[in-house]
Amino acid sequence: MTDWMLAHYDLWRGLHILAVIAWMAGLLYLPRLFAYHAKATAGSEMDLTFQTMEAKLLGIIMNPAMIAAWIFGLTLIWVDGHIRGWGFLGQPWMVTKLAGVLFLTGWHHYLGRARKAFAAGRNTRSNRFWRMTNELPFLAAIVMVLAVTTEFGSR
Repeated sequence: MTDWMLAHYDLWRGLHILAVIAWMAGLLYLPRLFAYHAKATAGSEMDLTFQTMEAKLLGIIMNPAMIAAWIFGLTLIWVDGHIRGWGFLGQPWMVTKLAGVLFLTGWHHYLGRARKAFAAGRNTRSNRFWRMTNELPFLAAIVMVLAVTTEFGSR
């Protein structure tokens, strides 16, 4: 590992946190848009407005933020692996964090498919469904942040 990568660890961590903030904002906002969109009449001006908002949120904010969060997260893993050894990947706190990342990534893709269904006039979910699932990313974030900050189960 280069000294330059190690010397910039705090930069990678900061960029990872910023990317996660942007990604989480979208993961929390898009289902809320869907809750309102589910009430709109297909083909109406409101329907078209929501389609535009949802497509831009996903394409301009959420997708780039998710990619950046992954890139900087993998960079942190790579640097940490060289600093502390690769055994930390098997620690309960890190397994919890990685499971959360996989959940958020899967949820992101689910929302992307739902956006396409709305755009095609094929949404089958109610506004109640979208309101109830709106908090799932935040619940995952609580678990993930506490796992990483406490490093529970580490030796």
